[in-house]
Amino acid sequence: MGEVEEELTCFFKICVSTIVSVSYCYYVSPKIKPGVFRLLSVLPICALFFVHPLFLSSAHLTFITSSFTIHAIFKLILLAFDTGPLIPLPPNLIQFLCFTSFPIHPKQKQESQNFLPKVLYAAKVVVFGVVLHIFNHRQNMPPIILLGLYPSYIYLALEVLLTLLRVVVTITFGCQSEPIFNEPYLATSLQDFWGRRWNLTVSALLRWSVYGPVRRLCKNSEWSVMVGVLASFLVAGLSHEMLFFHINREAPTGQFTWFFVFHGVCLVAEGAVKKMARARGWVAIPVVSQLLTLGFIIMTSGWLFFPLFKRSGMMDRFANEYVLLLDYVKRQLYM
Repeated sequence: MGEVEEELTCFFKICVSTIVSVSYCYYVSPKIKPGVFRLLSVLPICALFFVHPLFLSSAHLTFITSSFTIHAIFKLILLAFDTGPLIPLPPNLIQFLCFTSFPIHPKQKQESQNFLPKVLYAAKVVVFGVVLHIFNHRQNMPPIILLGLYPSYIYLALEVLLTLLRVVVTITFGCQSEPIFNEPYLATSLQDFWGRRWNLTVSALLRWSVYGPVRRLCKNSEWSVMVGVLASFLVAGLSHEMLFFHINREAPTGQFTWFFVFHGVCLVAEGAVKKMARARGWVAIPVVSQLLTLGFIIMTSGWLFFPLFKRSGMMDRFANEYVLLLDYVKRQLYM
């Protein structure tokens, strides 16, 4: 059996293990009173999910498994306290499996049909193909080009694949879910980017699991917003350290955590500046705000976020696996 077949077999076993584990949570955990005892009932499943990615060697499959299981761990812990996206409980096991295992949340309200998102998605698929082609020739590019290429690659890969996942889950299982991205390149501030545009499922999970509880612990004092924001970004950074550990099997460096904590501090400072500007009647020009926000995110990610990807060889692994997958598909088609 070839390397690809072995990896896919292992991934299939992990999928089966996930289905059995989530089914247990659906039938057993809700029958236990919310709180410590329900938490104890889901903690073994959370521990199992943490171990799952360690059985894989493919960067792509490990990334998918790790990111999905990190979402699932947050959701199950929230379920233990009768809150989060799994409350109210989905009406059947299939929907519970989808909303627990995939990084999607149940849709809260129906939206009118709009043709524009479909056109935008098709355009993003085309642009992603171009970026992927350019990415495969990155060795010959100057660093300034790579500074914009890496964020574009990450965003488009996530946008294209996760949107496709939403569509497939909706068509196959009837699970209507919330959008995952909201055109993050149009953000006019860090608050707009992190809170309303980038990876909305993660933002919602952090509001439920970190921001809200921390503010309540601070008794909603004037400092509670700042502490809640910083705590949320700290947890986001630690989650990315866990993701990096799963993919590279290397001890966390703390660099991802510093990136998110730095952005949390900047977001808090931005809020203070906005408050002062409103008091003085200053009005920001949207186009200028968009350019400054996007430029800040690209520059800081190039400083703190992506160098670790490059030094660890992770980006090379992703690119090489694309080539390997294409060769595998060609062999299967022409057998």
